[in-house]
Amino acid sequence: MATQMITPDTHGIAVIILIVTALILFTRDRLPLESSSLAVIIVLVLGFHLFPYEVDGVAVDPAQFLLGFGNEALVAICSLIAIGKALETTGALQPVARFAGEQWSQRPKAALLMMLVAVFVMSAFVNDTPIVVLMIPILVGIALRTKLPASGFMLPMGLATIMGGMSTTIGTSTNLLVVGITRDLGVADIGMFDITLPALMVGAVGLLYVWLVVPRLLPDRAMPMTDTHPRLFDAQLTVQENGYADGKTLKDILDKTQHEMRVEQVRRGESLLLARLPSQILQAGDRLRVKDTPENLKRFEAAIGATLFEAADEEEPPSPDIPKKKGEQQLGELVVTVDSPLNRRKLTDVPLRSSFNLFPLAVHQARVPGEREAADPGSVQLRAGDVILVQGTGQALDAAKSGAKMLVVDGTTGLPRPNRAKRAFLVLAMVIGSAAFGLLPISIAALIGVGLMIAFGCIGWREVGRALPIAVIMLIVASLAMGKALVATGMAEYLAAGFVSTAGDLPTPAIISAFILIMAVLTNIVSNNAAAVIGTPIAIAAAQQLQVDPMPFVLAVLFGANMSFATPFGYQTNLLILSTGGYRFADFLKVGIPLIVILWIGFSIVLPLLYRL
Repeated sequence: MATQMITPDTHGIAVIILIVTALILFTRDRLPLESSSLAVIIVLVLGFHLFPYEVDGVAVDPAQFLLGFGNEALVAICSLIAIGKALETTGALQPVARFAGEQWSQRPKAALLMMLVAVFVMSAFVNDTPIVVLMIPILVGIALRTKLPASGFMLPMGLATIMGGMSTTIGTSTNLLVVGITRDLGVADIGMFDITLPALMVGAVGLLYVWLVVPRLLPDRAMPMTDTHPRLFDAQLTVQENGYADGKTLKDILDKTQHEMRVEQVRRGESLLLARLPSQILQAGDRLRVKDTPENLKRFEAAIGATLFEAADEEEPPSPDIPKKKGEQQLGELVVTVDSPLNRRKLTDVPLRSSFNLFPLAVHQARVPGEREAADPGSVQLRAGDVILVQGTGQALDAAKSGAKMLVVDGTTGLPRPNRAKRAFLVLAMVIGSAAFGLLPISIAALIGVGLMIAFGCIGWREVGRALPIAVIMLIVASLAMGKALVATGMAEYLAAGFVSTAGDLPTPAIISAFILIMAVLTNIVSNNAAAVIGTPIAIAAAQQLQVDPMPFVLAVLFGANMSFATPFGYQTNLLILSTGGYRFADFLKVGIPLIVILWIGFSIVLPLLYRL
């Protein structure tokens, strides 16, 4: 088929260079995502202002690259994130998750399948992150009770959650962006369940692989390794007056713990370091430096009548504000997420004491292969995937969990209020029902849902503000701006023509298959949202040049951009799972690449069949 020859101009070439540069910047961990996104927006706006560009005699208004801040898809995404946060804080979805957890000790294989199906279904209607946040503590508890390695089911849960998000237009922000761009370009108005059939057909095969094969491919991370859970933390036990250890020898307290406790250092006063002799007599105020799991640390604390306090601040005496009564103090593990206030800050600069009355004890780093662990935990620049061991009251841990963007992995938390949980679930049902039956656009339904969540007391304005990820918002706006520039300069059409020309005489199904594979590779390197926003106009232009239905091409981009299985940095939930499951980078490659291949082949067959190509 002959296509009109399109010649790229200076503006078009500049846009391509900017897009390539942006995609490289998005993969750089040292540069905040919101900063690189802002830089992209500034370059686009300033570039088209200083060097005007005309299309058919009409100048392109640079202000159009700022319209992403008011984009309908972005409004829907932010609203659904806030609704997901309300579901998380009220515990509306906990009954389903806990029911699956209760079955584990009796039928672990069936319980794993039940859990995978549950998260698959939930993620079709709720943002993936709250579901993973909900499931992680439950799965960690299951691992501790059953003595099974958490690595055997943590990653399968994450993979099932991502696959379930593909099955409706509100399942992920990627879906909403693709649907919005498709509607804006006048191609189609995709309904909530228009993508469900192919997603379920292929997703069912993927789910079987995740259930039956993935646990066999994953190594047993319960072996004594530095990246396993439960993790080993450095901590400090302070001998209390009239406690068991007060006046006892070091041998006495080791006998008391059946010699399970290993004392690495004994410190008295401000600077005196005592010899670790069995006959060394301890006295009130002495501090024992130990290293063990959080559970064992609490057990040692009770056994020898000591109190666990912050190991990083040895010169500061225990604060009188911290309760001394047995059972009031708890240990918690805070996982640093991409949008957390802890991200990219040093432990010594984190305001955990003043803001939450939590005392940081140690850091467990989520390292990439070959990277060394910092010797001084206080000097570590925290990043997504790192874990901070903290101590505080149950109320303080609850506040950290519900009032900020921090994932509390361990520690006892209060039960949610059932009346608010029911209200939150009803609001979610209203939002889904309104959009599913075409009564309201999803953006309007979700926005009303946020208002109802606030009115019913399911979430407050502070939680709404903290739930909205600035990095994701800026990335979406920058991606939308680059997509607009791609279309405005004709480069989307040019790239599509080049793709069609390269494909030559390949059948249309093969071209769709190629789109799926390209998007799948790109989404594991850069953001899935960026990959989808840039790929959608190119796919639509390619379909129009081939004079075929653009819908399978749009779905090829949508499904391919959701296949963030092969790297821990491909999707935010992968980072949470990387640390709490004790995984390594290679684990994601080992199980993620075969899953991508399975879904790629499945969608390559199903989409042409459904659209009769």
